[in-house]
Amino acid sequence: MKPIFIAGPCVIESAELLDRVAQELVAINEALGTEIIFKASFDKANRTSLKSFRGPGMEKGLQMLADVRQKYGLKLLTDIHEAYQAQPVAEVVDVLQIPAFLCRQTDLLVAAAKTGKTVNIKKAQFLSGADMKYPVNKVQESGGKEVWLTERGNSFGYNNLVVDFRNIPDMLEITPRVIMDCTHSVQRPGGGSGTTAGDRRFVPSMALAAKAFGANGYFFEVHPDPDNGLSDGPNMLRLEDLKPLIEQLLK
Repeated sequence: MKPIFIAGPCVIESAELLDRVAQELVAINEALGTEIIFKASFDKANRTSLKSFRGPGMEKGLQMLADVRQKYGLKLLTDIHEAYQAQPVAEVVDVLQIPAFLCRQTDLLVAAAKTGKTVNIKKAQFLSGADMKYPVNKVQESGGKEVWLTERGNSFGYNNLVVDFRNIPDMLEITPRVIMDCTHSVQRPGGGSGTTAGDRRFVPSMALAAKAFGANGYFFEVHPDPDNGLSDGPNMLRLEDLKPLIEQLLK
């Protein structure tokens, strides 16, 4: 199965940021023959602190995503947090993403399924790969036709994640498309004095290890200046480092 790539900033910060990232994704697609799906969140509803930047909200954020599609022809992915968001978001994007913390929320999964769009379910930090058959069943039994699963690590004590790569082959027994979230998996949740910390140095290793275990999709949050990003900065890959890593994964 041909690998897929998902990339974009953690959260919609500005139209200028979306343009900058989209332009680079188009250039990579043209150079490498890939079809990278553009990802950005209109609302980060699970930030550590009430003071943290969440994004422009659904109405404005969807318009900004629609502009990216119109200008650059990229497919789109974004996450939803509540069932009422599924239908309006599905009118703009190609893939609805279910956040890891919410992957057991039945109403959210059912609403996503009923849109007819591809649903990408991120594996919760507290579940095994094999446990993900139940969220997938909820989507499929509600009419969902294509379901992806994404590995993003498991809680390991406080403020830490580890990745058990055996989850990838376990999830491949449930659904044929399993994606490695190479940037969220290097997080230190809540480990940054009111923010999530992490270490982007390990992103390439996460991707290559996932490939060895059979992953056929890769998710990267990227930013031209991640140290000044408004969400998940320590974990986002520098935009300039995306193309060399994808080249390595395609070998």
